Amino acid sequence: MKFEAVTIKDIAKALGLSTSTVSRALRDSYEISEETKQLVLNYAKEIHYHPNPIALSLKEKRSRSIGVIVSEIANSFFSQAINGIESIANSKGYNVIITQSLENYEREVNNLQFLSSRSIDGCLISVSTETKDFSHITDLYNKGLPFVCFDRIVDAINTYKVISDNFKGAYDATTHLIKNGFKRIAILSNSEYLSITKERLAGYKKALEDNKIKVGENLIQQCYHGGMIYEEVEDAMNKLMKLKNKPDAVFASADKITTKFMRYCKTKKINIPNDIAVIGFSNLDLTELLSPSLSVVRQPAFEMGQVAANLLIKMIESKRPITDFETIVLPAEIFDRESSILNKHIKTKKIKVAK
Repeated sequence: MKFEAVTIKDIAKALGLSTSTVSRALRDSYEISEETKQLVLNYAKEIHYHPNPIALSLKEKRSRSIGVIVSEIANSFFSQAINGIESIANSKGYNVIITQSLENYEREVNNLQFLSSRSIDGCLISVSTETKDFSHITDLYNKGLPFVCFDRIVDAINTYKVISDNFKGAYDATTHLIKNGFKRIAILSNSEYLSITKERLAGYKKALEDNKIKVGENLIQQCYHGGMIYEEVEDAMNKLMKLKNKPDAVFASADKITTKFMRYCKTKKINIPNDIAVIGFSNLDLTELLSPSLSVVRQPAFEMGQVAANLLIKMIESKRPITDFETIVLPAEIFDRESSILNKHIKTKKIKVAK
């Protein structure tokens, strides 16, 4: 049986009224008596009537819905950001349509085509690791669709952008490892195309330089899909562990890379932090409960989502085009725990990595 939503015609037929009378009553028109209004409203509530959003959007030329494109909803950072987005959107009467690219460029393009075909009023986007051509975004933006970029931003469009302080977060994380006595610090980074990769890699290198430690290019490993594929992290770590001078610490510069690094160490029976220390970007709520507890750079994901949603709705509702934009930078926070502090009471062992 096909579901059919209740319409104004159904209400009119049930109450013996004209459709125009029911429509005016639902709009609280002065032309309809209070008695008739109450009759219509009570019946509409009883049968769970809701206005047709498509009809409303055609009338108002607005759908009161916004699109969201993220890499992966299961990623703790993005799930928290989405919560922030929805908290603002819902409070201002907007619906949210969420899609995920799964770090795939073609899927991101298809998601955006789907959202724009549904007449969204605007879009919040954090691009995939594969995205280096932004024409699918710039084309719609130039046609008037409002965009706000968050976390992984796009320089190709002049709009609001919301990020955490990736440079300082990476700088502080690397400095933290150095202060704890680690000198051979490797970095597992995301796709080279992403803004967050460039900013975090710059912070990592600057911390090494400021502490007079030479940047070793062989200690920089990229995981193209940001840790979504375990084998990429495994391959990167195998390369590091086969070096003559192995790293004594790792800065895992993305959420999924951090968790896949922990999995790698457990599989290879590598002791953290005595065989190798780690600090990573992660918004997981349970990092302090891991064994050892995990040192992390935590981004204000919920707040980033809120700020991005507020800015997008500001663009949507502005009576005049906005041309003066800014990039909002929110501070990240360091949590130093057991994974980055050497336990001198535990003897280290020689690590063997299968070829």
